[in-house]
Amino acid sequence: MSLLGRRLVYYVPRYLVLVVITIAFVFPLYWMVVLSLDGLNTPFSLPPKLWPDFNFGNFADAWNYAPWPRYFLNTFIVAGGTMIMVIVTSVLAGYAFASMSFPGKALVFACVLGMYMVPQEITLVPNYVILTDLHWMNSFQAQIVPFGASIFGIFLMRQFFLTLPKDLWEAAQLDGIGHFKFLWLIALPLARPAVITVALFHFVAGWNSFLWPLIVTSDDRFRPIQVGLSSFAAADSTQPVLLAAGALMTTLPILVIFLFAQKQLVGGIAATGIRG
Repeated sequence: MSLLGRRLVYYVPRYLVLVVITIAFVFPLYWMVVLSLDGLNTPFSLPPKLWPDFNFGNFADAWNYAPWPRYFLNTFIVAGGTMIMVIVTSVLAGYAFASMSFPGKALVFACVLGMYMVPQEITLVPNYVILTDLHWMNSFQAQIVPFGASIFGIFLMRQFFLTLPKDLWEAAQLDGIGHFKFLWLIALPLARPAVITVALFHFVAGWNSFLWPLIVTSDDRFRPIQVGLSSFAAADSTQPVLLAAGALMTTLPILVIFLFAQKQLVGGIAATGIRG
Protein backbone atom coordinates (compact mmCIF):
# COMPACT_ATOMS: atom_id res chain seq x y z
CA MET A 1 0.00 0.00 0.00
CA SER A 2 1.33 3.44 -0.93
CA LEU A 3 2.08 6.18 1.60
CA LEU A 4 -1.05 8.10 0.52
CA GLY A 5 -3.18 5.00 0.97
CA ARG A 6 -1.82 4.40 4.46
CA ARG A 7 -2.51 8.00 5.43
CA LEU A 8 -6.07 7.76 4.14
CA VAL A 9 -6.67 4.57 6.09
CA TYR A 10 -5.22 6.19 9.19
CA TYR A 11 -6.87 9.62 9.05
CA VAL A 12 -10.22 9.19 7.27
CA PRO A 13 -11.95 7.06 9.98
CA ARG A 14 -10.77 9.47 12.66
CA TYR A 15 -12.03 12.53 10.85
CA LEU A 16 -15.34 10.82 10.15
CA VAL A 17 -15.78 10.17 13.87
CA LEU A 18 -14.89 13.78 14.65
CA VAL A 19 -17.40 15.05 12.07
CA VAL A 20 -20.19 12.88 13.51
CA ILE A 21 -19.43 14.05 17.06
CA THR A 22 -19.30 17.69 15.92
CA ILE A 23 -22.68 17.41 14.19
CA ALA A 24 -24.19 15.80 17.30
CA PHE A 25 -23.06 18.75 19.42
CA VAL A 26 -23.76 21.56 16.95
CA PHE A 27 -27.15 20.42 15.62
CA PRO A 28 -29.18 21.33 18.76
CA LEU A 29 -27.85 24.88 18.58
CA TYR A 30 -28.54 25.05 14.85
CA TRP A 31 -32.07 23.71 15.37
CA MET A 32 -32.68 26.39 18.00
CA VAL A 33 -31.59 29.04 15.49
CA VAL A 34 -33.91 27.57 12.83
CA LEU A 35 -36.89 27.55 15.21
CA SER A 36 -36.23 31.08 16.43
CA LEU A 37 -36.33 32.46 12.87
CA ASP A 38 -39.35 30.51 11.56
CA GLY A 39 -43.11 30.87 11.72
CA LEU A 40 -45.17 29.94 14.78
CA ASN A 41 -46.33 26.65 13.21
CA THR A 42 -42.86 25.48 12.14
CA PRO A 43 -42.28 23.13 15.12
CA PHE A 44 -45.38 21.14 14.16
CA SER A 45 -44.59 20.73 10.45
CA LEU A 46 -43.60 17.36 8.98
CA PRO A 47 -41.03 16.79 7.66
CA PRO A 48 -39.22 19.36 9.83
CA LYS A 49 -37.69 22.36 8.11
CA LEU A 50 -33.92 22.59 8.28
CA TRP A 51 -33.64 26.08 6.82
CA PRO A 52 -35.19 29.16 8.51
CA ASP A 53 -37.45 31.80 6.98
CA PHE A 54 -35.47 34.55 8.76
CA ASN A 55 -38.44 35.97 10.64
CA PHE A 56 -36.54 38.32 12.96
CA GLY A 57 -39.77 39.63 14.39
CA ASN A 58 -39.81 36.59 16.69
CA PHE A 59 -37.05 38.15 18.75
CA ALA A 60 -39.01 41.36 19.21
CA ASP A 61 -42.08 39.38 20.27
CA ALA A 62 -40.06 37.28 22.72
CA TRP A 63 -38.38 40.41 24.12
CA ASN A 64 -41.78 41.92 24.93
CA TYR A 65 -42.98 38.87 26.89
CA ALA A 66 -40.58 39.22 29.84
CA PRO A 67 -38.40 41.87 31.58
CA TRP A 68 -35.25 40.70 29.81
CA PRO A 69 -33.12 43.81 30.59
CA ARG A 70 -33.70 43.19 34.30
CA TYR A 71 -32.85 39.50 33.92
CA PHE A 72 -29.63 40.29 32.06
CA LEU A 73 -28.59 42.87 34.66
CA ASN A 74 -29.32 40.47 37.52
CA THR A 75 -27.29 37.75 35.82
CA PHE A 76 -24.28 40.01 35.32
CA ILE A 77 -24.45 41.05 38.98
CA VAL A 78 -24.70 37.46 40.23
CA ALA A 79 -22.14 35.95 37.81
CA GLY A 80 -19.72 38.86 38.24
CA GLY A 81 -20.02 38.93 42.03
CA THR A 82 -19.53 35.17 42.27
CA MET A 83 -16.55 35.34 39.93
CA ILE A 84 -14.82 38.07 41.99
CA MET A 85 -15.35 36.22 45.28
CA VAL A 86 -14.09 32.96 43.79
CA ILE A 87 -10.95 34.63 42.41
CA VAL A 88 -10.11 36.16 45.81
CA THR A 89 -10.70 32.98 47.82
CA SER A 90 -9.04 30.72 45.25
CA VAL A 91 -5.89 32.85 45.01
CA LEU A 92 -5.50 33.16 48.78
CA ALA A 93 -6.24 29.52 49.57
CA GLY A 94 -4.30 28.18 46.59
CA TYR A 95 -1.23 30.19 47.56
CA ALA A 96 -1.49 29.07 51.18
CA PHE A 97 -1.68 25.39 50.22
CA ALA A 98 1.17 25.72 47.73
CA SER A 99 3.67 28.01 49.43
CA MET A 100 3.01 28.19 53.17
CA SER A 101 3.58 25.68 55.92
CA PHE A 102 1.08 25.19 58.74
CA PRO A 103 0.03 22.24 60.93
CA GLY A 104 -2.31 19.79 59.24
CA LYS A 105 -1.96 21.32 55.77
CA ALA A 106 -2.14 17.97 53.98
CA LEU A 107 -5.19 16.92 55.99
CA VAL A 108 -6.99 20.21 55.39
CA PHE A 109 -6.27 20.03 51.66
CA ALA A 110 -7.53 16.44 51.57
CA CYS A 111 -10.75 17.56 53.27
CA VAL A 112 -11.14 20.36 50.73
CA LEU A 113 -10.77 17.92 47.85
CA GLY A 114 -13.16 15.53 49.59
CA MET A 115 -15.83 18.22 49.54
CA TYR A 116 -15.57 18.19 45.75
CA MET A 117 -17.26 14.78 45.77
CA VAL A 118 -20.27 16.05 47.75
CA PRO A 119 -23.23 16.67 45.39
CA GLN A 120 -24.59 20.20 45.45
CA GLU A 121 -28.10 18.89 46.12
CA ILE A 122 -27.03 17.70 49.59
CA THR A 123 -26.20 21.27 50.64
CA LEU A 124 -29.45 22.81 49.39
CA VAL A 125 -31.45 22.34 52.60
CA PRO A 126 -28.79 23.54 55.10
CA ASN A 127 -27.93 26.51 52.88
CA TYR A 128 -31.61 27.36 52.55
CA VAL A 129 -32.10 27.24 56.33
CA ILE A 130 -29.04 29.45 56.92
CA LEU A 131 -30.14 32.04 54.37
CA THR A 132 -33.66 32.05 55.77
CA ASP A 133 -32.30 32.76 59.24
CA LEU A 134 -30.20 35.57 57.77
CA HIS A 135 -33.29 36.98 55.97
CA TRP A 136 -31.40 36.83 52.68
CA MET A 137 -34.14 35.32 50.55
CA ASN A 138 -34.86 37.29 47.37
CA SER A 139 -31.48 39.00 47.34
CA PHE A 140 -28.28 39.01 45.31
CA GLN A 141 -26.10 37.93 48.22
CA ALA A 142 -28.15 34.74 48.57
CA GLN A 143 -27.05 33.79 45.05
CA ILE A 144 -23.43 34.93 45.41
CA VAL A 145 -22.11 34.18 48.90
CA PRO A 146 -22.82 30.39 49.01
CA PHE A 147 -20.70 30.01 45.86
CA GLY A 148 -17.95 32.46 46.83
CA ALA A 149 -15.38 29.68 47.28
CA SER A 150 -14.57 27.05 44.67
CA ILE A 151 -12.72 23.80 45.26
CA PHE A 152 -11.83 23.69 41.57
CA GLY A 153 -10.46 27.23 41.75
CA ILE A 154 -8.42 26.47 44.88
CA PHE A 155 -6.97 23.33 43.31
CA LEU A 156 -6.14 25.06 40.02
CA MET A 157 -4.43 28.01 41.71
CA ARG A 158 -2.49 25.67 44.02
CA GLN A 159 -1.24 23.69 41.03
CA PHE A 160 -0.08 26.87 39.33
CA PHE A 161 1.68 28.28 42.39
CA LEU A 162 3.50 24.94 42.78
CA THR A 163 5.11 25.54 39.38
CA LEU A 164 6.71 28.83 40.45
CA PRO A 165 10.48 28.54 41.06
CA LYS A 166 11.42 28.60 44.74
CA ASP A 167 14.22 31.01 43.84
CA LEU A 168 11.61 33.75 43.45
CA TRP A 169 10.49 33.39 47.06
CA GLU A 170 14.05 33.15 48.34
CA ALA A 171 15.01 36.32 46.48
CA ALA A 172 11.90 38.08 47.82
CA GLN A 173 12.87 37.11 51.38
CA LEU A 174 16.29 38.69 50.90
CA ASP A 175 14.50 41.92 50.04
CA GLY A 176 12.37 41.66 53.17
CA ILE A 177 9.12 40.84 51.34
CA GLY A 178 6.50 38.80 53.18
CA HIS A 179 4.01 36.31 51.80
CA PHE A 180 1.21 38.78 51.09
CA LYS A 181 3.44 41.26 49.27
CA PHE A 182 5.12 38.43 47.35
CA LEU A 183 1.71 37.14 46.30
CA TRP A 184 0.49 40.57 45.20
CA LEU A 185 3.61 41.78 43.42
CA ILE A 186 5.15 38.61 41.99
CA ALA A 187 3.05 35.45 42.17
CA LEU A 188 -0.32 36.91 41.17
CA PRO A 189 0.90 38.65 37.98
CA LEU A 190 2.56 35.40 36.92
CA ALA A 191 -0.66 33.52 37.68
CA ARG A 192 -2.69 35.56 35.19
CA PRO A 193 -3.52 32.56 32.90
CA ALA A 194 -4.81 30.50 35.82
CA VAL A 195 -6.79 33.45 37.23
CA ILE A 196 -8.43 34.05 33.85
CA THR A 197 -9.33 30.36 33.65
CA VAL A 198 -10.97 30.41 37.09
CA ALA A 199 -12.78 33.65 36.23
CA LEU A 200 -14.17 32.33 32.95
CA PHE A 201 -15.17 28.99 34.40
CA HIS A 202 -17.16 30.51 37.23
CA PHE A 203 -18.64 33.36 35.22
CA VAL A 204 -20.09 30.77 32.84
CA ALA A 205 -21.28 28.69 35.82
CA GLY A 206 -22.94 31.75 37.34
CA TRP A 207 -24.56 32.63 34.04
CA ASN A 208 -26.02 29.13 33.68
CA SER A 209 -27.04 28.77 37.34
CA PHE A 210 -30.67 27.68 37.66
CA LEU A 211 -31.56 25.38 40.56
CA TRP A 212 -30.33 27.49 43.48
CA PRO A 213 -31.65 30.85 42.15
CA LEU A 214 -34.98 29.15 41.47
CA ILE A 215 -35.17 28.19 45.15
CA VAL A 216 -34.08 31.48 46.72
CA THR A 217 -35.79 33.99 44.39
CA SER A 218 -39.43 34.68 43.64
CA ASP A 219 -39.09 38.33 42.65
CA ASP A 220 -38.13 39.45 39.13
CA ARG A 221 -35.95 42.15 40.69
CA PHE A 222 -33.46 39.43 41.69
CA ARG A 223 -34.10 36.58 39.28
CA PRO A 224 -31.24 35.70 36.90
CA ILE A 225 -31.78 34.97 33.27
CA GLN A 226 -32.09 31.18 33.47
CA VAL A 227 -34.91 31.40 36.03
CA GLY A 228 -36.50 34.14 33.97
CA LEU A 229 -36.33 31.95 30.88
CA SER A 230 -38.01 29.15 32.82
CA SER A 231 -40.90 31.39 33.89
CA PHE A 232 -41.09 32.72 30.34
CA ALA A 233 -41.39 29.15 29.03
CA ALA A 234 -44.22 28.43 31.45
CA ALA A 235 -46.31 31.39 30.34
CA ASP A 236 -49.57 30.46 28.63
CA SER A 237 -48.89 32.73 25.67
CA THR A 238 -45.44 31.31 24.94
CA GLN A 239 -44.95 29.51 21.65
CA PRO A 240 -42.06 27.08 20.97
CA VAL A 241 -40.70 29.48 18.35
CA LEU A 242 -40.66 32.36 20.82
CA LEU A 243 -39.14 30.13 23.47
CA ALA A 244 -36.35 29.24 21.03
CA ALA A 245 -35.81 32.95 20.37
CA GLY A 246 -35.60 33.63 24.11
CA ALA A 247 -33.22 30.72 24.64
CA LEU A 248 -31.00 31.97 21.81
CA MET A 249 -30.90 35.46 23.32
CA THR A 250 -29.74 34.04 26.65
CA THR A 251 -27.17 31.73 25.04
CA LEU A 252 -25.45 34.07 22.58
CA PRO A 253 -23.65 36.36 25.09
CA ILE A 254 -21.97 33.53 26.96
CA LEU A 255 -21.23 31.72 23.68
CA VAL A 256 -19.46 34.79 22.32
CA ILE A 257 -17.46 35.16 25.55
CA PHE A 258 -16.40 31.52 25.39
CA LEU A 259 -15.38 31.70 21.72
CA PHE A 260 -13.15 34.71 22.36
CA ALA A 261 -11.69 33.31 25.58
CA GLN A 262 -11.22 29.63 24.74
CA LYS A 263 -7.50 30.04 24.11
CA GLN A 264 -7.07 31.64 27.52
CA LEU A 265 -9.09 28.82 29.08
CA VAL A 266 -6.99 26.07 27.53
CA GLY A 267 -3.75 27.93 28.14
CA GLY A 268 -4.59 28.55 31.78
CA ILE A 269 -5.26 24.89 32.46
CA ALA A 270 -2.09 23.87 30.60
CA ALA A 271 -0.03 26.37 32.60
CA THR A 272 -0.96 24.82 35.95
CA GLY A 273 1.18 21.71 35.35
CA ILE A 274 0.58 18.35 37.04
CA ARG A 275 2.68 18.56 40.17
CA GLY A 276 1.26 17.12 43.38
